Amino acid sequence: MFKLEKREDNTLLLGRNTVREAIKSGREIDAIYMTEAAEASAREILALAKTAGIPIKKAHKNKLDEMTRFAGYDVKAANHQGIIARAAAIRYSTLEDAEKLAEQRGEPLFLVALDGVEDPHNLGAIVRSAEIFGAHGVVIPKRRSVGMTAAAAKTASGAEEYVPVIKVGNLPAFIDEVKGKGVFVATADMDGVSTDRANLTGAMMLIIGSEGQGISRLVKQKADFTIKIDMYGKINSLNASAAAAVLMYEKKRQDKAKQTRK
Repeated sequence: MFKLEKREDNTLLLGRNTVREAIKSGREIDAIYMTEAAEASAREILALAKTAGIPIKKAHKNKLDEMTRFAGYDVKAANHQGIIARAAAIRYSTLEDAEKLAEQRGEPLFLVALDGVEDPHNLGAIVRSAEIFGAHGVVIPKRRSVGMTAAAAKTASGAEEYVPVIKVGNLPAFIDEVKGKGVFVATADMDGVSTDRANLTGAMMLIIGSEGQGISRLVKQKADFTIKIDMYGKINSLNASAAAAVLMYEKKRQDKAKQTRK
């Protein structure tokens, strides 16, 4: 163990003992970054992480040094030992929490799920938009998506206190679960139907992919339909958080219009 003069990011856990005990205590951990040299002598941590379903990401020592400095640590004093864990900044919620929130509001369930979004600032912005536009939960998978880190929480600006953030082990399996509850699932992609021709009313889960790779094949196959945002400029894409905000607004606009017609 070591003492630090400065610690700005208490979700960054450095060193073998710290990471091992955090896993044992049941703390929510989004990912463990480990150098190849450290991996050879970290069998217990690898076994614990596998049992807990925590992703292990190989990284060069320079990457870990950079993470350490960015979080406000002194690299020499901290001595990450080739192992860093990124713990969650919040305690994750459940699908039941989102369902209760929808029931309290008297609204059909509306979820926003991420597939492959690895930028914490995009996640934080999406959580913020989800709260603003009345979503009942944001869903992030353990793999292929960033967790609710300190950077994500900062960008969310407190919105995570009002909208459940749900972490799931397997997004395709979660899609099957919500479809079994009568929730329609829509993915956002350029080959989809324009939002002005799509019916987004009622219980729905909207899935946003990464700007680079988009929606994964299996997730897209399991969705009920695919939608797109019409664009009129010369640049033909929006980043994940901007696209999510536009689609969330359109979803709530359609719900409100339907309610007004009744």
